[in-house]
Amino acid sequence: MSTQLHSPPITWFKAAGLGVAGSLIVLLVVLAFLWPSKATTAQHLPVGIAGPAAAVTALQDAIGAQSPETFDFVDASDRDEAVLQIEARESYGAIILGEGTTAPEVLTAPAASTAATQLLNGAAAQLQAQRTQQALATGGDPAAATVTVTPVVPLSDSDSSGSGLAAASFPLTMGGMIGGVLISLLVAGAARRLAALAGFAVAAGLGLTLVLQSWFEYLQGDFWINAAAMGLSVLATASFIVGCKSLLGAKGIGVGAVITMFVANPIASAATPWQFLTEPWGQIGQFFVPGASNWLIRSLSYFPDANLAPQWWILIGWTAVGIVLTLTAHARAAAATPAPHAQRDDEPREEVSVA
Repeated sequence: MSTQLHSPPITWFKAAGLGVAGSLIVLLVVLAFLWPSKATTAQHLPVGIAGPAAAVTALQDAIGAQSPETFDFVDASDRDEAVLQIEARESYGAIILGEGTTAPEVLTAPAASTAATQLLNGAAAQLQAQRTQQALATGGDPAAATVTVTPVVPLSDSDSSGSGLAAASFPLTMGGMIGGVLISLLVAGAARRLAALAGFAVAAGLGLTLVLQSWFEYLQGDFWINAAAMGLSVLATASFIVGCKSLLGAKGIGVGAVITMFVANPIASAATPWQFLTEPWGQIGQFFVPGASNWLIRSLSYFPDANLAPQWWILIGWTAVGIVLTLTAHARAAAATPAPHAQRDDEPREEVSVA
């Protein structure tokens, strides 16, 4: 007759405590995903401005009085320079003031941010109202005072609202996490894990680009460069998860997931300019994988003239961190493993597996 050992039943106090702990976890998850929308304010949006010095100063003072801190104006010598600033992602649009009675022109970049474009459209409407009032007051023709709005970098017809690229940010982060967790749990040994990460990056990069560019047509530009960016984006997240698991064991998966999903993803600013987040979180978010990958992928599609070296290096850096953590854990485990006997040079050597 077998005797079964049972663990003592959990106390009522501990049971209630576990319930409270579970509710706190749910609260943290809700806060992580809803806090960015609550903390987002239209502020410090870089916008180019060009025109006669007196007119530029007057407009800056007027907008500053009506909407303080909404725009951070970037000086441009003329319209051409303002366009170059937009195409290099140094600004989200521009206001071009003409000489004398020449009506202003507002340049927008819907591909950069629909929220920023809405702000600039609102500024154009205010300028239009002012110009119309001035024309009526002086007996001029209101039709001649029409403010022109020109989309310099429009969205593609296949993603006219910009929701496609914004929505792809979260699955991209989740994909990297899932790949990292699966490799951590199913593959043993540092070398094999690194090989699995390489295969995952190549396959995921090609697969995601086939869907998002060839099928959905959300991505624009060169297919292979986009595939490299997609692959590196998921690799950076997966490599970090694998590195945390290799070094810390099972709890490393939780550490990597919390940093990626509940810290980095909410401050990635996939749908709004990062300047809109409470300082300094918007800037900090661009140094994590979700923020850097979102900026890189959007820029490759619509802003090929932008300087994207920082984003490439940020993603490479996170990938390198994961690789270093994995190799460090492997070296530590190898050093802690006692040698049963002296091994001759001609004997086969076994690879040390790191959990």
